[in-house]
Amino acid sequence: YRFFGEPVVAACVENGANCIDISGEPQFLEEMYLKYNEKAAEKGVYIIGSCGFDTIPADMGVLYTRDKLKGTLTAVESFLTVKSGPEGSCVHDGTWKSAVYGLADQDNLRKLRKKIGYAPVPVVGAKLKKRGFLFYNQEFKEYSIPFMGADVSVVKRSQRYLYTELQETPVQYSAYVNIGSLGSAIKLMFAGFLFLLLVKFSFGRKLLTKVKFFSAGRFSKKGPTQKQMDGTSFTMTFFGEGYSEGQDPQNGKPNVKICTEVKGPEPGYVATPIAMVQAAVALLEDAACLPKQGGVYSPGAAFSKTKLIDRLNKCGVEFSVISKSEV
Repeated sequence: YRFFGEPVVAACVENGANCIDISGEPQFLEEMYLKYNEKAAEKGVYIIGSCGFDTIPADMGVLYTRDKLKGTLTAVESFLTVKSGPEGSCVHDGTWKSAVYGLADQDNLRKLRKKIGYAPVPVVGAKLKKRGFLFYNQEFKEYSIPFMGADVSVVKRSQRYLYTELQETPVQYSAYVNIGSLGSAIKLMFAGFLFLLLVKFSFGRKLLTKVKFFSAGRFSKKGPTQKQMDGTSFTMTFFGEGYSEGQDPQNGKPNVKICTEVKGPEPGYVATPIAMVQAAVALLEDAACLPKQGGVYSPGAAFSKTKLIDRLNKCGVEFSVISKSEV
């Protein structure tokens, strides 16, 4: 999307066509907001980015968790687990390149956000504590690290919109991914260090994108085989906390907790098309429930009042409540 996405957005805005994409690149998504939000509003068209895996499960998962809690949800942590069968898993080369160029350009992303001048969103309730780079997760009995994808940036955009435009209580959010044993964690830390070192230099980026060794053979121009897809699935688990009905979130500690889950088939080639198509169906059939004016939106901002979650549930990306409790 960094290299090829903008002409599509520009053409859609110019010609009055709604647009959905599956980008997971924060810089592209937020640059389209800066450049085309006002034009899209004038034309009455909806430009909705990141309508695939993993942002639809994350963004809509936070809203689902909020709606299922009796009271006020103030903070959520999500944990992604991807399981593969005996054939292993594989991701398309394009996803790898998105990660390489995205992390190499973090400075420009910061400048872009300053240019946009996002309105600050208040912290409601107890502040969500940030976890370390690597930690042992008692709930899953394995090690976890912060998730490096677009989830946090997309959820923040949705929460900012829901707070500023609809006066809904903003939810704090952190995203993590489960990586398994200590041995797996050590290997990943070494690979991550090498990756972060190489992306800083053009020569390093060439090595990362051209030489298979540097992507550990997990990425391919062909993508996964049918057997790999059949054996792969994902689960995203959300741990939310908040305040019971009638309690002021600005006073005292959170006194209610909730655990929800979004699970589905292979993320890239099965769950993503499901999410994208159902987002398009919601855009067409739930038009009365969309934001009142067109613009460039995140999924949570665009679809919070639609039946998207119900549609996803019927198509194999399932949202469910695991547990609720009062502390």
